[in-house]
Amino acid sequence: MTQHNHAVVWIDSHEARVFRFGPDDVERLVLRPHDPHVHIHHKANTIGSGHASEDHAFLQSVVDAFGPAKAVLVTGPGLAKTALVKHIAKHDPREMDRVSGVETVDHPTDAALVAHAREYFRAADRMTPQKV
Repeated sequence: MTQHNHAVVWIDSHEARVFRFGPDDVERLVLRPHDPHVHIHHKANTIGSGHASEDHAFLQSVVDAFGPAKAVLVTGPGLAKTALVKHIAKHDPREMDRVSGVETVDHPTDAALVAHAREYFRAADRMTPQKV
């Protein structure tokens, strides 16, 4: 099994697609919440705060899916990506060191998402001081 140093996750309230990748290969995982009808984001026309409770088990399973990746790009179309980052910051702050960026990305194909992440990390690696 190849160890992948980079990962990208695309997440919304229905699923998370996690791709761990290296220069020549990609490993894909698809995760779904226990109750996919519970949305992570704000619900209009509701009494109270209007926020559905977050599915912490789902969010933690996404974090666990990062595996040994040293750098993770978090993407998605809505608020679920922010909920994931907040979950990481609250429940395992050391994992925040692996979050390289958070980007709004609509609904890309798997190939387009991985290509975007490869380009993102290529640029990020050029900007990061290299250790000798």
